Amino acid sequence: MNIIRTTAIELSSIPAIAYKLKIKTGGAGVKIHRLDTPDIATFTVDKRTGTLVPYGKVILEVFPLNAQAEAVSLTAGLPYSSRGMVSKPVVSVAKATVAEVSEPEPELVAEEITCEEDERVCMAFSPEYLAIIKEYSDINSGKLSFQRMNKEFIQFASKSKVVDKLIADKTAVDEIVKFVVKNRAENLSKNKIGISDKELGALMEILDDICVRSAFKELNAHLKRMLKK
Repeated sequence: MNIIRTTAIELSSIPAIAYKLKIKTGGAGVKIHRLDTPDIATFTVDKRTGTLVPYGKVILEVFPLNAQAEAVSLTAGLPYSSRGMVSKPVVSVAKATVAEVSEPEPELVAEEITCEEDERVCMAFSPEYLAIIKEYSDINSGKLSFQRMNKEFIQFASKSKVVDKLIADKTAVDEIVKFVVKNRAENLSKNKIGISDKELGALMEILDDICVRSAFKELNAHLKRMLKK
C-alpha cells in the first residue's frame, strides 16, 4: 500500500521524529512520534499562519508548541513520496536512535490516504509531479524550491504569445495560472499527450499542499500586474 508522506525528520527540541502526510479529509498534515514514549500526535497545517492545528487529542506537555513549530518548519517544502507506511520506531532512550522494523503500524492507515482510497485523481506518482520535484528540489535539503519554480514559470509567462493573448482578452488569473502550470508540467515530463483538467487540478492541489503558503503566489502576483497594464 503506497502512502503519500515525506521522509521522517528528527527533531532537536524533543526526542521525536516528524513527517508530513496527506490528511484524508484534505490538505497536508504533520505527524510527530515521540522516541522516549509511545505518544503520537497528528496535526493539520493552517495555510494562513503556517502553524499546526491538532487533528485529534494533543497533550501540550508531550508535544509543546516549540516542537510543533520545529516540526512544521523542518517538513515545510518537502515533497510527498511513495514510501509505504512508516514503520514503528524502535527506541533506545539512552541514545535516542530510531531503527525500522518490518511490521507496519496499523494505526497509521486511518489517518493517511492512498491513491487507491481516494476517489479523486492522484498525481503524487505521476510523471508530471515527479518531473517538477526533480527539476525544482534543492539537492541538499530535498525541499521543493517554490521560489525557483515560480521564477521559471514567470519567465515562461512573460515570453509566451498564448499568455499575451490571454492577458489581452482579460482572462481570469486562475485560468492563466492553469495554462502556465499545465504547459510547464507537460514540458518537463515530456508529455506529448497532455493532462486533463482534473489531473491538472490534482497536480496543483498536491503542490499547494507541500507549500506552507500558496505554491503559485509569485506567479499569481505577476499575472495580476500584467493584467493591470
